[in-house]
Amino acid sequence: MKVQNDEVQPNEDDVKIIRTSSTFDCGGRCPLLVHVKNGKIIRIEGDNLVGEEDQLRTCLRCRAIRHHIYSPERIMYPMKRDGPKGSGKFKRVSWDEALDEIAENMIRIKEKYGNEAFFTQLSGGYIGAFHSPPLAMIRLFYAFGGAGIHYGNVSSEGAVWACMATYGPPTKPGTPPGSPFVGHGRKDMLNSKLIILLGWDPARMISGTDSIYNLIKAHEKGIKVISINPRYSDTDIACADDWIPIIPGTDTAMMAAWANVMIKENLQDQAFLDKYTHGFDKFKEYVMGQEDGIEKTPEWAEKICGIPAEKIREVAREYATTKPACLMDCQGPARSARGEQYIRMAITMSAMTGNIGKSGGSACGGLMGIPMAHMFFGPMVPPSQMNLVEINYPGKKKTSGSVNLQDRLITKVHTNKMFHAMLKGKAGGYPFDIKFLWAAGNDFLNQLGNINASIEGLKNLEYQVSNELFMTPQARYADMILPVTSIMERNDIGRPWPSGPYFVYMNKAIEPMGECKSDVEITELIAEKLGIENFKHLEDERVLRQFVRKTPDIKKHKVDYAKYKEDGIWRMQQDEPYVAFKKQIEEPELYPFNTPSGKIEIYSERVAVQNNPDLPPIPKYLSHWEDRFDPLYEQYPLQMISPHPKNRVHSELAEVDWLKEVVPQRAWINPVDAEARGIKMGDDVYVWNDRGILATEAWVTKRIVTGAIAIPEGAWFTPDEKGIDRGGCPNTLTKDEYSPGGASALKTCLVQVGKEALR
Repeated sequence: MKVQNDEVQPNEDDVKIIRTSSTFDCGGRCPLLVHVKNGKIIRIEGDNLVGEEDQLRTCLRCRAIRHHIYSPERIMYPMKRDGPKGSGKFKRVSWDEALDEIAENMIRIKEKYGNEAFFTQLSGGYIGAFHSPPLAMIRLFYAFGGAGIHYGNVSSEGAVWACMATYGPPTKPGTPPGSPFVGHGRKDMLNSKLIILLGWDPARMISGTDSIYNLIKAHEKGIKVISINPRYSDTDIACADDWIPIIPGTDTAMMAAWANVMIKENLQDQAFLDKYTHGFDKFKEYVMGQEDGIEKTPEWAEKICGIPAEKIREVAREYATTKPACLMDCQGPARSARGEQYIRMAITMSAMTGNIGKSGGSACGGLMGIPMAHMFFGPMVPPSQMNLVEINYPGKKKTSGSVNLQDRLITKVHTNKMFHAMLKGKAGGYPFDIKFLWAAGNDFLNQLGNINASIEGLKNLEYQVSNELFMTPQARYADMILPVTSIMERNDIGRPWPSGPYFVYMNKAIEPMGECKSDVEITELIAEKLGIENFKHLEDERVLRQFVRKTPDIKKHKVDYAKYKEDGIWRMQQDEPYVAFKKQIEEPELYPFNTPSGKIEIYSERVAVQNNPDLPPIPKYLSHWEDRFDPLYEQYPLQMISPHPKNRVHSELAEVDWLKEVVPQRAWINPVDAEARGIKMGDDVYVWNDRGILATEAWVTKRIVTGAIAIPEGAWFTPDEKGIDRGGCPNTLTKDEYSPGGASALKTCLVQVGKEALR
């Protein structure tokens, strides 16, 4: 189905306008007006229903979504593998043939190996409340006897661990929210006097539809914005008064030096530290060098992070003396080999300046979420259903990540090690020998580390099913691909993350194309083939009404369902923006933090008892693999970072022609590094290390620090006959490892670049 670039100009009387929203994993849920004529989308625009001041403005991704829905690359019918795994050769089959074959393999594998041989890849993608691939697959496999699953959110596991270590695990019902709700409503930036961005680029990654809008308003109001980032980002261009380039992975050292300046000059908010925090004295010993003999001075930090010592002093003084001040610590630097230390150090800075729980301040923590507009998921997975594989497995153990702060024993595989587990199984120390994989709503092969090694894991499976819209890199290794509906072909409700606070209603704009079915319908059909009794068929209108009726925020305000559906949005009314931990700071005796001490734990008692030198109880700068002090740096002397792209949502929308025109996939490289390699703007270059090699275009720019390159994540892995990735996917080069706190370490990677591949 070919999409024309020129929009149709119809008679307006023939056009229906449908109010709906996106559900991409970008942090936005943007209200949309979809113009439909004769059952076809002819135009999409942003929705200005809520007025100019509070408009939730959509970006280029949603404005180009028509080309995603009608892409000629859409998978329209079930397809069975008809060649070697990875060849991309498939043949069309009927739904009955596809479902019969899947059911036969599921029954065979269950009888031969048991349910522990099944594994489900969940999360990411086009997630709504009802049409949620993870919930649909969980419901199916729980009813089938269970399956292996993964843990460790790719985006935030390191940040979650750090928040739990410092602020404590999530609080109980009836108490003020705690972790992971450490953000402020974005309008609260307008109450600040200084905003410091640590690797935060909301113009690209959309951490809340209203984030960049309110940041720009704050800047226009005259609030100073400082950005500390290896790249001069799009957000910096729009908002930053001062860009401070920093060597990737060294923010923690810089902040330790801030603390040193504050302590030496008596600039810390000691009254706040004494009343609300635990263990500052131990952190002070580290910063002043009493613990290890190394004082964390700005001169010490300069050698690590590349920022001049006087600039470090200047920012430390300004941050400590400007009240209130907002430090925004994005999750990007937390997806690294020591990501949790970066988050814990940022929280400590916010505590030292007395900005936690204060309007115009920040609690840091990387997550930026607020506890509003959350949904009730009971209709999808009843409490009576359990994962029997997880419950009954005898070899549960503690593992890295947020779970180890909650004294939980699990039988799960870390997300960034899933493919290695498929290859090595029990012999490699994993809980299961995985034989059957069902992937829905994600392309983890493309989005996780060390793609070439991960492929071997997929090849080792006996059977793989992928629910997909497109022939993604992982789908190429499936045995059966099932075509799923797009977000325009079904009804649903959703909420934005992380900032809200509002709900959207996604009214179905068009009928499902081709033979596409929703993930919910697919699981119901396969349940019939498997003979699962009492597997309830869910009708979307009934379930969505139940979501609305039982979701606390909507229920409390007695929202009219019909009006909500008609408008396509319902906004929570607020007298003032949400401020994380406000009650804990205003009434500490009534509302202590959920930590052993009842305070913000700069020294974490939960971490201390683990006695792990890689997870010290206070935040510290620690060197790590593939930083500039690694011996490997001599062979691969460039640090590769992989920021969010402007024109995709991770790997989604990678096929859209309009969006490809906006920003070609390319590698940012500083002129100093380019000249040393004979590279000029627009040259075709190779980027490589021991894990792989990719080809891309060079973009020579002073907008990136020397000694680093940036290749946006999400481009599709497209290997040629020599194994060179011609798609420019940075995960061709990253490691399939995670930090001591469980962060998928995809931003820690050493590479070499050249006009010829010397690997």
